[in-house]
Amino acid sequence: MPIKRAAYKELRKAKKRHFANIAARSELKTLTKTFESLLSNKKTDEAKKALSELVSKIDRAASKGVIKKNSVSRKISRLMKKLSSGPKT
Repeated sequence: MPIKRAAYKELRKAKKRHFANIAARSELKTLTKTFESLLSNKKTDEAKKALSELVSKIDRAASKGVIKKNSVSRKISRLMKKLSSGPKT
């Protein structure tokens, strides 16, 4: 257990950040699933809009430090590749 007051405050901050990071990751997973479902339903126009929103959220998560930069670039690359290859039948 922490002894100093500042250490208690740091624990509170870490807990708050932890839940914010979990929420951000959860949102990214949800957006990814909606994008993939749009692709599988052959709704490419809606999928493009969903992808642009998803990419901006992923970039924001990277800038906040929720996800690492290289992981973000890999995810975005794979999502773009899925969109360009077209819907799977």
